[in-house]
Amino acid sequence: MTHTRIRAFNTKDTYPEQNLDNDLAQAVVARGQVIFLRGQCPQDLDTATNIDSHDPVVQTHKVMRNIRQLIEEAGGEMAHLTKLVVYLTDVRHREAVYRTMGEYIRDVHPVCTGLVVVALARPEWLVEIDATAVIPD
Repeated sequence: MTHTRIRAFNTKDTYPEQNLDNDLAQAVVARGQVIFLRGQCPQDLDTATNIDSHDPVVQTHKVMRNIRQLIEEAGGEMAHLTKLVVYLTDVRHREAVYRTMGEYIRDVHPVCTGLVVVALARPEWLVEIDATAVIPD
């Protein structure tokens, strides 16, 4: 792992009642160039056009691809990801969103906070995720 991950764990152990398999950590110690990403939504980065889906899995794939693309454009890689904040409009989408997100953070172990909110900026958005990454010195 690129950064020091304190108390790395997998959600299948901490939430055995849920069908999750995400590699996370309680804390991340990182040094280097910090990349703060705006909350990413299910829309195209170049056109700001929303994707044509109301499926939380499809929306999460787009959000995570946007995060990966922006980190790479900044000169980093997903291994440099240190923190995610997940905003959901419906708690019933939690497992689907986190399972999908887990495909992108396998072996990375970022810290993660999840929130359920009344709404996002556009009513068709089900998920928004903001991220922080640190490119090591």
